[in-house]
Amino acid sequence: MVATVLTSDKVLVYGLEYTGFALEALVCFLLTRQGRWRRLKGLYIYLGCLFLLDGVARSAVLNYFGQSSVQYAYFYWLSDVVLAICAFMLICSFFRRACAAEERMWRFVRLLLVCVFVLVLGISALVLTRHYNQLYSTFIVEFSQNLYFSCLVLNTMLYVMIQQFAIDDDELGLLVSGIGVQFAGEAACLALLHLTAGENFARVLAMLLPPACTLGMLSIWIYAIVRTPQAVPTGSRGQKRTGWVQAVAD
Repeated sequence: MVATVLTSDKVLVYGLEYTGFALEALVCFLLTRQGRWRRLKGLYIYLGCLFLLDGVARSAVLNYFGQSSVQYAYFYWLSDVVLAICAFMLICSFFRRACAAEERMWRFVRLLLVCVFVLVLGISALVLTRHYNQLYSTFIVEFSQNLYFSCLVLNTMLYVMIQQFAIDDDELGLLVSGIGVQFAGEAACLALLHLTAGENFARVLAMLLPPACTLGMLSIWIYAIVRTPQAVPTGSRGQKRTGWVQAVAD
């Protein structure tokens, strides 16, 4: 958070953040109560890490060491890398579910996901050739941002795939749409800060937008859990997907 933010802005940011923490706990509760956590392990683990790291651990470190402390800065960015990796694994689990009826397609997608992760790691490591002594301040931040951007691109590809090939899984479509809202908010904040050169209004908006997008994501996920049936079929509504799968697999 930015020290120059007005008190009213701080109250609004805190309100959005703590509402998000409450909704994260609610989603975990709904998954546990309905027994869906076994089928949605990736989502359950991601939400657990998000709640424990972002909601509990970061707040504890912030209150103990202070916002301007080196300890908080280290913990914030290291935990951000963990959350980025968890988000990437969640996207992988969504791809696995979308390809549940096509094992050959999943083998291709799995290789693609591994290549994307290695590529992100390699591109992020290039900064060390220019700043080899800045592992934390440069590489960690670069890797986290690049991985989040890759998640946004992969999630968009997955959503297009679901729509284009009419995969009959309404719950998956809502889950993918929800996390897409979160990724879009993060990308919009980074773009806004770069375009405005860190102007004060942009920094305030950049603090309000991510928790607001998180609320949107969690609201969509709650709707998906409450409104969609527990036994969700996988596959496609028609035969459009078969030709595409065969072409890619071959």
